[in-house]
Amino acid sequence: MKLSAFAKVAAIGGIAALTLTSCAANEGAPAEGDAQASSLTGTLVGGGASSQGSAQEAWVAGFQTAHADVTVNYDPAGSGAGRETFQQGASAFAGSDRAFKTDEITAGPFDSCATDAVVEFPAYISPIAVIFNVDGVDSLNLDAATVAKIFNGTITKWNDPAIAGQNPDATLPDQNITAVHRSDESGTTGNFTDYLSAAAPSDWTVGSIESWPTEFGGEGAQGTSGVVEAVTNGVGTIGYADASRAEGLGTVAIKVGEEYVEYSPEAAAAIVDASSVEEGRGEHDIAIKLDRTSTEAGVYPIVLVSYLIGCEEYKDSANTELVKEYFGYIVSEEGQKLAAEAAGSAPISADLRSKIEPAIAAIK
Repeated sequence: MKLSAFAKVAAIGGIAALTLTSCAANEGAPAEGDAQASSLTGTLVGGGASSQGSAQEAWVAGFQTAHADVTVNYDPAGSGAGRETFQQGASAFAGSDRAFKTDEITAGPFDSCATDAVVEFPAYISPIAVIFNVDGVDSLNLDAATVAKIFNGTITKWNDPAIAGQNPDATLPDQNITAVHRSDESGTTGNFTDYLSAAAPSDWTVGSIESWPTEFGGEGAQGTSGVVEAVTNGVGTIGYADASRAEGLGTVAIKVGEEYVEYSPEAAAAIVDASSVEEGRGEHDIAIKLDRTSTEAGVYPIVLVSYLIGCEEYKDSANTELVKEYFGYIVSEEGQKLAAEAAGSAPISADLRSKIEPAIAAIK
């Protein structure tokens, strides 16, 4: 069940922050005494990945219910904006569809932090759905090369042989394809192009990038909501978005090995558990190196691993306990269950949680 929507927009800490009021937080609230028992107070400001939007709604509602004197504000302005706002010190934490690169951490600075050491870990795991709007077609099978050629502008018609050959039972129109991409810097774009770069390197030659290459054309749209709206309201459109937003649109099953795999939370979790943690990072910097070319059965390779990012040590000690408690709530079994119910995400595994909890505990 999806929880209530963000209640209002407030200007806090120099950014536009979406605020869930305490009234919204009362949905599914525990006993009154439980909320009163918390001594935690203050306002926590964060922002970033729009992919986390529905999950953040659920997390904020649940956390504010348990901590009646805390307000959490999360602005889903996009991963790039979230990382920038965090670096500038206008927010205490960021949500991002990728971890900071090691050279970005080295370059710094992080104005909220006492040092340039950051805590990063996966908090939200979800498939990225390839969504489309073609009259009379609800689902398609596509391999990586075909997806790459659609989005680089090489394939321009829906009845192109490369599409028709993989979908012999579909009635495909002689209709132009309009490929919709994110116009803003986006971790969702980064994850989508990371897949194309790994699985179809001959057809996607620009690598893993968060800003769409203008030479490929297509239609740009702001944020996850913008892409979904453009695909929904367009004709012959195709795009990519967090799978939680794919309802009502046609979706693509992606070829993995010799099979076509539909997106699902289980398939997204499977590829994360089959992947490793990146080497060469700090002790509390947990970035996953996804195996996009896996051929294991039941694995969906276009997956978004969205991170929470905070300081290892805060300049303002008021942020320390708020961040630790909120982060801990998000990765708890309860928090992950709420996100799964609200957004269809894949709860992190117990093994991954055991790596994350010491990183949260280290925040000071």
